[in-house]
Amino acid sequence: MATIKDVAQSAQVSATTVSRVLNKDDNMSVTPEVRMRIFQAAHALGYVSPRQRRAAAEKTKLIIGVADWRIIRPDRPNIRLSSLSCLVQMMTDQYDVSFIRLVFGQPQPVDGVIAFGAFTAPEMDFLRSLSFAIVFVNSDQHNYEFDQIQVDFDQGLKQMAAYLLDKKQYRGIGYIGGVYEHGGVRIGGRRLSGLRRILEERGLYDPTVFHVGDISRESGYTLARQAAREGRLAEAMLLGSDEVAEGALEAFRELGLRVPKDVAVIIYQDIQTLESKWPTGTCIEMFPDYIWENALEILFGRISQKRTQAVTVVVPTHIRIGDTA
Repeated sequence: MATIKDVAQSAQVSATTVSRVLNKDDNMSVTPEVRMRIFQAAHALGYVSPRQRRAAAEKTKLIIGVADWRIIRPDRPNIRLSSLSCLVQMMTDQYDVSFIRLVFGQPQPVDGVIAFGAFTAPEMDFLRSLSFAIVFVNSDQHNYEFDQIQVDFDQGLKQMAAYLLDKKQYRGIGYIGGVYEHGGVRIGGRRLSGLRRILEERGLYDPTVFHVGDISRESGYTLARQAAREGRLAEAMLLGSDEVAEGALEAFRELGLRVPKDVAVIIYQDIQTLESKWPTGTCIEMFPDYIWENALEILFGRISQKRTQAVTVVVPTHIRIGDTA
């Protein structure tokens, strides 16, 4: 059985810090990063403090389904799910929560659902059949039936344009990304149109350096390779999603293009459902932990209070400066 000393060694902190953090000592001041590292180490090692063992008997067990098939292919893992138990432990002692990925058309017994992206009418009916407690993230439902977390795309895009054009003095910004459209569902369009609008206002929009295909690694690779060979890359390129970025950066490497010397790169990281291969890159991010925390808080409230009034939370994107632009 793992000990506090084992957790402390794994998290690279003192045993006293581990004990006080796991026992929710409000007088203990540590950064969110250290707190998460401690919970992750305890989770990985299977360590449960005496306080947690006592509280476990009183916790309400919940199963939360995650509907992510619109943003992640079924053959790609959602890396966030493995760390969510730690996040729940940091948030509350009331619930013992397990998470499962949902597959459209395959019912699962769940207490609530967190749904990412837009969904067709049949998909919506399927989600309704699973639970009354559903939080949609970045779905833009045009009604007040469900709780929602909406992402303000423009904030991060404006910060990016100011940083690249005004501070770094790049002469132009291009785009490699994807748009999905089917059955009335459109994904990826707002960040594309938002960037175009911002550049048009500055008189810098150049359609020849905008390349749009599918939201996939393969599409990112093909678009980037073709754009580079045709000389249709701007000095700075926004890569529209994690999957697109994987393919585009692979193409740049194969062609011998150096980042950022030959082409500056900014990655739109969404909610970081995939393992980032460029943790030090310049990116537009959506405060991923904050989005998950809000989704869970909203869901817990609806489940425990049987709340019927829908709420909407708006989360801004922002630019994180790294070494790729």
